[in-house]
Amino acid sequence: MASYKIHPKDFECVRYEVADHIATLTIDRPERRNALNRRAYDEVEAGFRFASQDEAARCLIVTGADPAFCSGEDVKEMMTGEQKEKSVARLTAVRPEPTPAAVAALECEKPVIAAVNGPAVGWGMELALFADMRIASEKAAFGEIFIKRGLISDVGGLWRLPALVGPQKAAELLFTGDVIDAGEAERIGLVLRTVPHDALLSEARALAARMAVNAPLALRYMKEGLRRTAYGELREIGGWVSQTLGTLFQSEDHREGVASFLEKRAPQFKGR
Repeated sequence: MASYKIHPKDFECVRYEVADHIATLTIDRPERRNALNRRAYDEVEAGFRFASQDEAARCLIVTGADPAFCSGEDVKEMMTGEQKEKSVARLTAVRPEPTPAAVAALECEKPVIAAVNGPAVGWGMELALFADMRIASEKAAFGEIFIKRGLISDVGGLWRLPALVGPQKAAELLFTGDVIDAGEAERIGLVLRTVPHDALLSEARALAARMAVNAPLALRYMKEGLRRTAYGELREIGGWVSQTLGTLFQSEDHREGVASFLEKRAPQFKGR
């Protein structure tokens, strides 16, 4: 039985394509800088789950439609009104689960390359962190901007980022919400390499092709072994993240973070 909620043929916000054993998942909301609303989150989750089962795909590239990779959550849709109430309800369950799209990305059985073509901030940076490797366009930028909204990051920032750049650099990025360019991201080990913008997808496909020629079953087990040794167990920290976000979503500081973003002004946080 299929484990994905939506079939790629029914996607509205994301595109899924396969060629030469390489699947490409493209977030396609350029008018919103590929910000994620509920439908987009569900399609990202479904895309990763579909790729895990897709016998035609041996590797997966995730990218965005120019000019952005993913600018995080669609603040107007996800952090106000009915959608926020639904999020709070999920996060304040007795035993909250990690973000479903994050779990789908991290548990994808195929090697994942993030081809970061532009800004990857908020949950967009999380999505890049969920990949096994990151190649950045010279136009890419990365930022764990959750602190600016009175929130904490998802499991990418708290679980993956320290393993990639070290706890001290991760702390700086998480605590400040600073946005760094592609050159700095490469320098600190966040990305594998930086390439000219027009060469990004060809570079990502060339890397994927070098993996796709190998034995598919061994490739899947190799990824599982690396995940276990490099990062450890996902669901414990993911559950804590969800529980904490359930608290922070109801704070005055979060409301101020959202209001200041929508009103294009500096936030005035109160610590409550």
